[in-house]
Amino acid sequence: MKSYLPNSINNLHKISVAPMMDCTDKHFRMIIRQISSKALLYTEMIVAQSLVYTDKKEKFLNFNKEEHPLSIQFGGDNPQMLKEAAKMAQDWGYDEINFNVGCPSPRVCSGNFGASLMKEPAKVAKCIESLKNNCNLPITIKHRIGVDEEDSFDQLNTFVKEVANAGAERFTVHARKAILKGLNPKQNRTIPPLRYDVVQKLKENNPQLLIEINGGFTNIDQCIKALERLDGVMIGRSVYKYPLRWSQIDNKIYGKNITSKSASEIIFSLIPYIENHLQNGGKTWDICKHLINLVEGIPNAKIWRNQISSRSIKQELSIDALIKLTLELKKLGY
Repeated sequence: MKSYLPNSINNLHKISVAPMMDCTDKHFRMIIRQISSKALLYTEMIVAQSLVYTDKKEKFLNFNKEEHPLSIQFGGDNPQMLKEAAKMAQDWGYDEINFNVGCPSPRVCSGNFGASLMKEPAKVAKCIESLKNNCNLPITIKHRIGVDEEDSFDQLNTFVKEVANAGAERFTVHARKAILKGLNPKQNRTIPPLRYDVVQKLKENNPQLLIEINGGFTNIDQCIKALERLDGVMIGRSVYKYPLRWSQIDNKIYGKNITSKSASEIIFSLIPYIENHLQNGGKTWDICKHLINLVEGIPNAKIWRNQISSRSIKQELSIDALIKLTLELKKLGY
C-alpha cells in the first residue's frame, strides 16, 4: 500500500468550522464568510450513495464562489460510490474531500458508516484509497478517539496509521469516544469526556501527520493554546450559536489586520444575496434561521430575534422590513 505525505495546502487550515447537519448549509457558510475569510468551511455530510443516485445533484453540490476554501464531507462505506462522488466533487470545484467516520447517529450507523466504521479500519482504508485514486483533491478524515469499548490508544493509533497509508492527508479528531448504544447524537457531543491528552499523544506519536482537534472549543484563546501542540482546531456548535464571538479569527489566528464587522454590517452586506435567493424561489427563513444567531447580548435581542423568526417563518418578512429591523441594530451600535 502506498504511503502518502500531507499536501501542503492543509497547513493553511489552522481553523475550520465543523460540518453540522441542518446547520452548515450554503447560507450559513455565506454568513461565516463575513466573519472570517480564512477559516476552512465544510458542507453538511452528504451520503455518497444518495449523491450518485439522485437526479438533482445540484441540490447537494451547489455552493457560492465566496465560500472557498470549502471541503465537502462524504459519508458511506462503498468504495465504488465514493469513487463517483470524488469525481463529482472535483468537477464541481471543491477544495478538498473529507470522509466522515465520526457521526454517531443511529440512522448513519445503521447504514454501516459514520463512527461505526472505526471498528473496521481496513474498510475505511479502502474508502480513502477510492477517494484518493479518483481525484486530485486532498483527502481528509474526521473521526473519534474510539467507539464503545474499542477505545484504547493502541487501537486509535493503529487506525490512524492504516488510514494514513491509504492516503488520508489530515486527521480531524473529535476528542471524545462515540457510544453507539444508549446515547443519542446530542448526548454523544457532551457526555463522553473530552480527552485532549489522547489527541496530543496521537500527534506526538505521529509527528509527520497533520492532526487537528475538535470538541468543546468555545473561544479563540483556547484554539491558540491548542495550536501550540496540534496542527489545527475545528470549532462546531459554539460558532453556530454565537458566530460573532469568533470575529477575531482572521486577526488572531491568521495575522490579518482586519476590522471586524458588526451584526448589522453583516446583515446589510448579505441583502443582495437574500434578494437573489428570494428571486430564485427561496424563502427568507432559509437564511434568517442562521442570521438570528448574530444578535445576542444587547437590549431586546430576544425580541429582535423573535420578530425576524416569526415573520420569516410566516413568509411575511420583506427585504424592506429586514432592512428596517437591521437599522434598529445599527442605532444600538451593534
